[in-house]
Amino acid sequence: MIRLSVNVNKVATLRNSRGGTVPSVLEAIDVCIAAGAPGITVHPRADERHITARDTREIAARLAPLRESVEFNIEGDPRPDLIEMVLAAKPHQCTLVPVTPGEVTSQAGWSAETSPERLTAIVKRLQMDGIRVSIFVDPLEAPIRWAKRIGADRIELYTEPFAKDVATGGAIARNALDMYSAAAELAHGLGMGINAGHDLDLDNLVTFRTLPYLDEVSIGHALISRALYRGLGPVVREYLDVLAGPQR
Repeated sequence: MIRLSVNVNKVATLRNSRGGTVPSVLEAIDVCIAAGAPGITVHPRADERHITARDTREIAARLAPLRESVEFNIEGDPRPDLIEMVLAAKPHQCTLVPVTPGEVTSQAGWSAETSPERLTAIVKRLQMDGIRVSIFVDPLEAPIRWAKRIGADRIELYTEPFAKDVATGGAIARNALDMYSAAAELAHGLGMGINAGHDLDLDNLVTFRTLPYLDEVSIGHALISRALYRGLGPVVREYLDVLAGPQR
């Protein structure tokens, strides 16, 4: 069964646009869990434009009693304060993501040309505390092998290019799935798990769920956007139903 991790960043974005505590990120998480979501993801950026350090601490406390049934994933760039936050929160998983100054959202995975020394030490430190480490990569051989070299437990495939190709349709969509499938096969062969995220939605997920060895998808923007019209609980259940569909 492919796990769904609901990214609740956009709930915090809406709250922060007005200030105060409404809408409540914790209440949103409660609704997601009640609807059956087996995972929660947050990305506490340095500028705190959505999830804050305080949010992260509060979410960790809320999820602690549910540790056996709900996975907590913190993603972000490996800056010192983020790593300290992760070590204090003790999530199940930390997804290390490259961040470009001024970006609105992630634009690419880690380059295979990135010096491995610093990240290798961070990966080992997190794993020493029992935290699984996933590395955000493009569906290419070089960065996947680089992720293995620095000791990652999993990769997270950057899926915005896939979403764009599926929207185009036809042979382009089939070629996109073949490329991601080859990436998943390689990662699995190297002993790593496979996560995926970025611009996945109810439409393209029908195709992407057939990816071999897919462990988890992290979905935020599309899910929260649809929830504005249909409600958060029902939309979480829609995504769970799609993921429960026939696999390859």
